Amino acid sequence: MHPIRHFCTITRHRHRVIVHCFRAGIGWQGLFHDLSKYSPREFWVGARYYQGTHSPNETERRTLGYSTAWLHHKGRNRHHFEYWTDYHPVEHRVMPVKMPVNYVAEMFCDRLAASKIYQGKDYDRQHPLSYFLAGKPRRVIHPETSALLEGWLTLVAQQGEQAAFAAIRRQLKEKTY
Repeated sequence: MHPIRHFCTITRHRHRVIVHCFRAGIGWQGLFHDLSKYSPREFWVGARYYQGTHSPNETERRTLGYSTAWLHHKGRNRHHFEYWTDYHPVEHRVMPVKMPVNYVAEMFCDRLAASKIYQGKDYDRQHPLSYFLAGKPRRVIHPETSALLEGWLTLVAQQGEQAAFAAIRRQLKEKTY
């Protein structure tokens, strides 16, 4: 059980996301990022499964076969693509829904910050894209949402954060993909 270490990690991550959100032009949205992680439902699970090198949800998932903290978290935080699924009336199954661009921007900020926090001194600007691409075949995400996020992550890898944040701000002004 590592409540202090977990608190420090999620707080450092959250503060990094807030900074990124301001750079992206969604500062107000960033101020509310991941507040559910401080709720007892998510916090104590995170403290119990804390490792410091990856999400405690992964460890809980390996232990139980699912993550109670993640199930709680994804249902309350619109910057996760898993939140954006719904029953399709024609297909008669649950399918991914295209995310609003401001939540894709927050998801980008979240992924960038998570890479920096978990990689620490080993972080390089290729990592967020590499991590995204590694999970792409298994990810259930709307194709346009995936392409938009991948494009921004590619900008980070190829041209740096400044170019990516400029592209995000332009996209947010257009309010379309």
